[in-house]
Formats: sequence, C-alpha cells, structure tokens
Amino acid sequence: MAKTFPVQELKGRTLGRILIKMGLVTREKVHDALRIQKERGGKVKIGQIFIEQGQIKEKDLNIALAGQRGMEFVEIDGLEIPAEVIEQVPAQMAKTYRIIPVDYDKRRNHLTVVLDSPDNFRATDDLSTLMGFTIEAKVADPDAIKAAMDKYYSQEDESLNDLIGEIESDKGLATLQGRDASIDLDEIKEAADSNPVKKLLNLVLLQAIRDKASDIHFEPFENEYKMRYRIDGVLYEMVPPPKHIALALSSRIKVMANLDIAERRLPQDGRIPLVVGGNPVDLRVSILPTMFGESVVLRVLDRKQVDLRLDMLGLTGADLDKIHQLIRKPNGILIVTGPTGSGKTTTLYSALKELNSIDTKIITTENPVEYDIDGLIQVQIRPEIGLTFARCLRSILRQDPDVVMVGEIRDLETAEIAIQASLTGHLVFTTLHTNDAPSTIARLLDLGLETFLVTATLEGIIAQRLVRRICTNCKTEYQPKEEQLMELGLSSEIASGRTFYYGRGCDMCNNTGYRGRTGIYEIMTFDDEMRDLIMNHASTAVLRDAARRKGMKSLRENGLDLIYNGITTLEEVSRETIAVEE
Repeated sequence: MAKTFPVQELKGRTLGRILIKMGLVTREKVHDALRIQKERGGKVKIGQIFIEQGQIKEKDLNIALAGQRGMEFVEIDGLEIPAEVIEQVPAQMAKTYRIIPVDYDKRRNHLTVVLDSPDNFRATDDLSTLMGFTIEAKVADPDAIKAAMDKYYSQEDESLNDLIGEIESDKGLATLQGRDASIDLDEIKEAADSNPVKKLLNLVLLQAIRDKASDIHFEPFENEYKMRYRIDGVLYEMVPPPKHIALALSSRIKVMANLDIAERRLPQDGRIPLVVGGNPVDLRVSILPTMFGESVVLRVLDRKQVDLRLDMLGLTGADLDKIHQLIRKPNGILIVTGPTGSGKTTTLYSALKELNSIDTKIITTENPVEYDIDGLIQVQIRPEIGLTFARCLRSILRQDPDVVMVGEIRDLETAEIAIQASLTGHLVFTTLHTNDAPSTIARLLDLGLETFLVTATLEGIIAQRLVRRICTNCKTEYQPKEEQLMELGLSSEIASGRTFYYGRGCDMCNNTGYRGRTGIYEIMTFDDEMRDLIMNHASTAVLRDAARRKGMKSLRENGLDLIYNGITTLEEVSRETIAVEE
C-alpha cells in the first residue's frame, strides 16, 4: 500500500495539538483559531477555521482527524486492488457504507478497508456484523474512494436474481438439500459463513432498510422458502431463494444476533444493531421453530427521531387541541390503543418529546426501547430475568418522576401500579390492545380493576390506525364504483360533488400508488357524565354513543375526512376500520 502516516502519538489528542505535532500550525495560530471559534458562538469547527485561513488543506485535516481516531490516512491513487479482495464486499454494501476493501487475509479472516471519513468509523462495526470479518479501518481521500468505487464497482449492483443463481450453482450449499435434521454443527457453521449466503442476506437487509420496510420475513414451507417484507403495513414478496438455503440463512442471522445456532427446537429472540447511511438501526430478531424449519422475522427499528411531533401525525385541529390538553394534565392516565403496528409508540413519544423540558422528569419502560431521546430516562424491560413492567414501575416511582410511560398494560398488577402512580400525582402514558376507544373500559374492567379506580384516574383514550397516503407523484382523480362506496356506508348522494383520488403507481412509490402513512384517530375524553356511566357499568355501545354526542369522531369518520381531503383512499379506510364499525 502507499504512504502511511504514524498515528500512535496522535490518537485521542485535541485537533490543535495534532496539527502542531504534524508541524502544520503554531501554538499561537491554534489560540487565534480558538478565539475566532468562540466569537462565532462555537458553531464553526476549528479545522474549518484553519482551512479558511489557508493554514492547512482539506487533506491535512483528514489526516489529522484520522490520527485523532487512531486510524492511518493512506493514499490509494494508483493502487491496484486484487479481484479476490474486491469480491469480499458486495457493490451495494460498498456504496452504502462508502468504503473500499484494499487487503484480505483469508487465513485470519482479516479485511482491511479504507473509509471516506474518520467519522464513518461505525461502518466497520456493521461490516464485522454483516460479513463476519475482523476489520481494520484506514482513511483515504473521499475523491480517491469515489474514483476507486467507479473503477471496481462500475457495473450494475448485484441483483437478487444474480445471487440466487449463485446459490443454486454453489456445490457446497447444494449438499444441504433434504438433510435438515442430519446436518452437524460444523456444516451449519460453514454454510452460514459462505459468501453467497452472507451476500444474499446483506442485500435483502440493505434493500429492506433502504425501502423503509418495518419487518423482514424468512418463511419455510413444505416445498418452498419465502422472503417478504412489510412496507407501510402491507407485505410484499421478494424473489424466493432455493429451499435448501433456509438453514444457512437462519443460522447466519443467529450468528449476527449472538444466538445459539445449535438450538433449533425452541424460539429465540435477539437484536442486531447497525448504522446504515449514518442512521442507527436496530433489527429485532424473532426465531420460531415450525413444521418445515425456522421462521425468522426481523423488526426494523429506525432509532433516529423522525418527525416525532404531534402536528406531524395526521391529527386534525380539534383532535390536536384535545391531545394537547390531555398531555398537560397534572396527573391521571392517558391510554393509546390499537393493534400491533398502528403507531401507538410513535404517538406517545411525540407527546413525551413535547413535554421533554429541563423542569420535567420523564421515565419510560419499554420492550424494546424504540427511540433514543435525550432528556428521557429509558428502561429496557427484560422479562427473562424478572424485570417486568410491574417490577420496573414500582422502582420508577421511587425515582421522583413527573411523567411515566409504561410500554403496555398486560396484566392486573401493572394496571394497579399504573393507577397508584396516577393517584399519587404522576401523569402516566400507556398502551392497550383494543379495537376502539370505548371498548378500552371493558378491557380494563376485565383485567380486574375496580370501576371507581378507573373513573378516578382515566383522563383520555386515543384509538388509532395507520392508513397509507396516496403517492403525490401519481395521484389521480377517479369516480368510485357504488360497491366501493357501500363498503364505507356512503350513498351516491353523499359522494356526489366530492372528488376522490387514487395512485396509479410510479417509480417513486414502487408502483403501489401509496407512499408513506398517516394516522386516523378516535379521542375519548371524560367528564362527570361519562364517569357516572362507567360507575353504573354502562355497555360499550352506550359509552360510544355518549362520547360521540360530546364530539368524539370515530375512526371511520376521521378516515372519511382524509378521503375527502385527497390524502388516502376508500380501500385503505375500509381495510383499517371495517372490523371496528361492524
């Protein structure tokens, strides 16, 4: 490899000290730059100030920053990289992580890569997780890396079809055919570490994360093996790989999640932390033994805070005002309800983020922690060691919180402690699984809570669903058929004079006609009349009628508003609300 720079004496030092040691600036120049940085309010990095003053060049700064991280800066211009080294990292992965492999020691499974920036050092963790290499990272000029990328990865990215073809022709993997029960541990390890398996899995993962999938499914059946991912709540099937790859793929996922590859009889759960495109992503792994092999589902948790604001969730003006009033209560319980994947956690976190200030202590208990938010004390529930919601909640109340979020009320014990917390002056946010807001009362009473405790503490219930948004690029007017209107109880008289839309399908929305999702809500608040009805054990239907008289819009009505405003379609609202209204 080309010229390198010593880093032993540079690692961990301040940038100014490093540049002095490299003989590029003087101590006085460093003090001048620090003074200028202070005058600008600390918003400009000191390295940028040196470049502006002509003290150093961009390349000098990259060398110094690399040394600060303990990495060498190397010149790769004119370097010829062998094909067997380039083959170790697939094109899509190299482009996603902005890296070039430059050396590979097969005996030690040691891969040397160059990064385009020392700030990109987390890419090495992902490469180690995804590909199983021991990684050594160095830094090179970004333009040189781009030129090497064009040179060595100039052809089209390897497609799923190409990789499946490679797997079908791989003689080593072909020996797994029909031998599920008789394969020993060494063969499983060898299959899991084979390059085609690693490349296929990585391509599926990166493609799913890029397409903003929420779940990735690997499913064995009697005569086939399916790969599917869920985008905006709908499952899409990928090109199926050969069935004999099932064991190798599930074993590879277990290796990445630090699970037991020898255990194929019991369910296992784990997680794979990644940083894709600079964004922290957690893959929550669930492995379930089935009749025909292990079913694997990866839940993709994008941990960056994307639009965690109440006004970005699709709430209308009146509903938004109601929620603002509910979350500003001094104490009580606010419940968000809906099926799995309906956006309950995002709604609660948006509320918590609004309350997150220096004078408010907020503690959350979750399984898993889905978003990292500065200022919140977040606790990961671990039932396998006895750290349950109930046990955690007891300790939280001794931590002097103002607001507590309980990930989910699953049993009477958790519900009773949540009620006790609200009675002692805390505001408690939590979730439940019910069809709509009024039926939440019946669910709480079914758990065993006393009616007087429910009425004394419950301040509001938010039921919600997610519907897909029509793609704005291919949004088209149309006249719905009478049977489509009938599904939502609409007559042609009500529909006349209104404009309806759907998405034709285009490249921007993967020809689905939809892009992104928004929420539909049903917000139930409580006054003395509602509390009297609950105390008198009124039915869910009576509670619903009373709430609607007081201004509660049902999920269906909320969905119709979105249809009339051209945000979603009749089919989406029908799919998400038909069970609620029947």
